[in-house]
Amino acid sequence: MLKLAMRLLRQRPGASVATLVALAGGVMILMSLAVFVQSGLQYKPEPQQFAAADVVVAHRQITVSTKEFDGEVTTSEVPLPEGTVPAGLADQIRTVPGVTDVQAVNVQDGRAGAITIKAPGSAYAAIDKLARDAGVESYAGDERGWAEASSSIEARSLLITAGSAFGGYVVMLIVFVVAGTVGLSVRHRRRDLALLRAIAATPAQVRRLVVAEAAVVSLASAVIGVPAGLWATRWVHDQLVSRGFLPDGFPIVNPGLAALVAVALTTLVAVLAARIAARRVARIRPAEALGEIAVEPAKGGRVRLASGLIMLAGAVVSLFFAAALGGTAALAAAVGMLYLFVLAVALLAPWINGFAARLLAPVLRTVWGVSGDLASANLRVNARGMSAVLSALVLSVGFGGSVWFLQDNLQRQTVAQSREGMLADRVVTAPGGLPAATVAKVRQIPGVEAATGIRNTSVVVRVFGGAEPAVARAADPAQLRSTMDVKVREGSLAGLTDGTIAVSALQASTSSWKVGDTADLWLADGTPVKPRVVAIYDRGLGFGDVLLPQTGGTYDEVLVRTQGGADQQLAAFGTVTTTDELTGRLSRDLAVTAWLNKLLIAVMVGYAALAAGNTMVMAALARGRELALLRLAGVTRRQVRRMVNAEQVGLLGTSLTVGALIAGATLIAVVHALTGTFLPYIPPLGWVIVLGGTAALALATTILPVSRLLRVPPVRAAGTKE
Repeated sequence: MLKLAMRLLRQRPGASVATLVALAGGVMILMSLAVFVQSGLQYKPEPQQFAAADVVVAHRQITVSTKEFDGEVTTSEVPLPEGTVPAGLADQIRTVPGVTDVQAVNVQDGRAGAITIKAPGSAYAAIDKLARDAGVESYAGDERGWAEASSSIEARSLLITAGSAFGGYVVMLIVFVVAGTVGLSVRHRRRDLALLRAIAATPAQVRRLVVAEAAVVSLASAVIGVPAGLWATRWVHDQLVSRGFLPDGFPIVNPGLAALVAVALTTLVAVLAARIAARRVARIRPAEALGEIAVEPAKGGRVRLASGLIMLAGAVVSLFFAAALGGTAALAAAVGMLYLFVLAVALLAPWINGFAARLLAPVLRTVWGVSGDLASANLRVNARGMSAVLSALVLSVGFGGSVWFLQDNLQRQTVAQSREGMLADRVVTAPGGLPAATVAKVRQIPGVEAATGIRNTSVVVRVFGGAEPAVARAADPAQLRSTMDVKVREGSLAGLTDGTIAVSALQASTSSWKVGDTADLWLADGTPVKPRVVAIYDRGLGFGDVLLPQTGGTYDEVLVRTQGGADQQLAAFGTVTTTDELTGRLSRDLAVTAWLNKLLIAVMVGYAALAAGNTMVMAALARGRELALLRLAGVTRRQVRRMVNAEQVGLLGTSLTVGALIAGATLIAVVHALTGTFLPYIPPLGWVIVLGGTAALALATTILPVSRLLRVPPVRAAGTKE
């Protein structure tokens, strides 16, 4: 069976190459992504700052417990950026037998950054108990590196978080593309498979043959995909290092396991897709095989129709959820809606193509005459055969028109909110921070109308079944409303005092908080607090999701509102810049941060576009017999070209319309969830690039192959394979 599979693949180089390209691309993407995720999971930091200590007591994470609906309790660990431990814990540790030295590190206001201990192994258990009783952790041996705050630990978290967030979507996309390409390849070979059934090949033999072909092509794709994955991994690693996402010395694991997983997954998908695609031919009786397969059914089966309608209903429900909900829940509903709509289109594509062909028939007939009539008839008859083309085009437009533009909307809204809400015109900063006394002195300078100390921090809030960090700002509330306009929609910042907070509308919606509610959260150092919500504001992207009151300690910056002419006096306290320069730095920082998201999105959109082009080339090259028969029946070469052009206009019009509707609904839902506006921002020429690029791709991958087919004499082409 394997020998026969190899011979058949050599006889069908076009379909084999198309399948090979799709599989190799999948191997490359999966392998590169898996390498970075695996590197993050296996990373273990070496102790440097605490290398001389035997045990380190620190607070680097909190454990959040959540009770599920079935009563089961689940826990999740959330890292703390500024975790501290009680300084008094050092005195308790000194009483443990065997402890010879205890040092509290960076003590401030009764809290220490960490406690280092010299002690024998017999004392570890007692030290760990004291640490756990205090709500912190102890680290010994190879674990001491986790007690240190380093860029490598942050990089590890980034790799795992980014890989987890996009990994599932990438896998789903690859499954969709590979399954569609392999399925289309098998359908284009249905005459060969039917002939095997006609000469008494059993259904099991046909299925084994198709599976063997898919397995051979999958293994061959590894020869291209694995080296491409190695190159992609090196390139992405260099980019991550040069842009500051990874430290130069961060270890990258051996890619062997990732390559094996990528090849195994793509092979499994290809084999399953081939097995499913071959089931109809395998079921046909030998005596009826060639006649049964001569014309492919225009529509799919009942199971496909029912599945498509279920997916469509789920997408519509997600649309209503995304519109009615807010915060993270709305974002998750909107992203899920995108995939459900794309899957619904893939399943309902035969019916969509048939409906579009009937709807566009008068237009095609009016514009292209006889060629338009032929095009309309072809679109109706080949409604099922062109399903993969429609799905690939919709996938490309849907992803390109939604997830890519989302990053532009987030950047634009963040910068706009910061610019519009900043009432101060000067910012004072210093390398070691600015003490609270500086704020009082700045307010005494002639020409200064208001001054507010700001410390950039974060808090940990409960989200669904776990918890996650949220951007926060601790501010001196005395003159806050004179230097920042966060656009309060409920409550008032006048009530921002100790034991209270103000939150963004996005965070309030995510956490189901209202004015007057008691919030359940942790400060950046791990301290659990239950403040009362006194205000909800709209400009969370520009000013953080949580505003905390802070009347003492050290500030990262001081926002100053002046009447002009105070720069010289302000310079005595630190570096003075304008708030416009601050917004400019924010814009540049956001562009750097968004680069990683756009890279991952570009991979997804690029692979979807590759699938679309791949599918259309396959579909075009499979029409050699059909076009030759038309020419033998008297249709001129010019009429054939016009017919193909009319078909492309009809198919493109349907694909672009459906894809644009899906992309628009997704983008509006996501932008509304994050910014509260129903009008998303589309960059200049954005839709022109997405729609025009898709149209150019479709025309190039169809017109060029058809032109090649038309150069073959019709008498010879009519006797060739499909």
